[in-house]
Amino acid sequence: MLLWHRVAQVLPLLLLQLLLDLTELPSAAAWLKFNSYTALSKKRTDLRKKCPNVRAIRNFDLELMMGNWHVVQYYASTEELPEYACMRSNFAFSSEDQHITMNFSYIYAEDPLREKLQGNITWLIPDFGTPGHWMHTEDIYEGIYNTYVLDTDYKNWGLIMHCAEKKKHPRYLSALLLSRQPTLGDNVITFLREKLPRYDIDLSFMFAINQTSCEHLMESSKDDPLAYIVNGQQSVANNIKLINKP
Repeated sequence: MLLWHRVAQVLPLLLLQLLLDLTELPSAAAWLKFNSYTALSKKRTDLRKKCPNVRAIRNFDLELMMGNWHVVQYYASTEELPEYACMRSNFAFSSEDQHITMNFSYIYAEDPLREKLQGNITWLIPDFGTPGHWMHTEDIYEGIYNTYVLDTDYKNWGLIMHCAEKKKHPRYLSALLLSRQPTLGDNVITFLREKLPRYDIDLSFMFAINQTSCEHLMESSKDDPLAYIVNGQQSVANNIKLINKP
């Protein structure tokens, strides 16, 4: 009986020390800081079934929107932690097929090799009377998949949002806060972020994208996926790498 009494006294102290030790770990601290579900003990409010009703920007000039952008903040309804860095987008419009293409690149923020990953998205404009509304041409979501330009001044900043619906699943929603430069003023960021909660976007899951030291990233060689080009010189990776990341 005396032993159990002693355990009952010591156990709470051990648990408290364990919690303190965990919060001192960088990964645990980041997880607690950025994951509002855990930090605030609340359920996500942005996992709805249907896409919100959106009105694209009026008097939109498609040509002025084209070109290079830095993604300075990013939201996705499937993301609960900040994962990316050096995310950039390039928009181009083809007059031949009337399609808009976004080529984008990024790295995983915790990737020690800083490997640049790339992809692209193609849209068509269903109604040129509202050119700020685009529809995805890729048949990947068996249903609705729209992109809207919510606001932009063309020269400095922009805000776009994607939303897709799939049967028997919550809708997928994402937003990109764009800047022509690697950084954007806090007042502009606040102005643009405030436009998103009306579309059921939880801003505690909209994460900043680090755009520093992004000029010399590791790229896969076209001839050898295990050979990388860094600063214009090709070298072979010594460590086994996972080429197709999830």
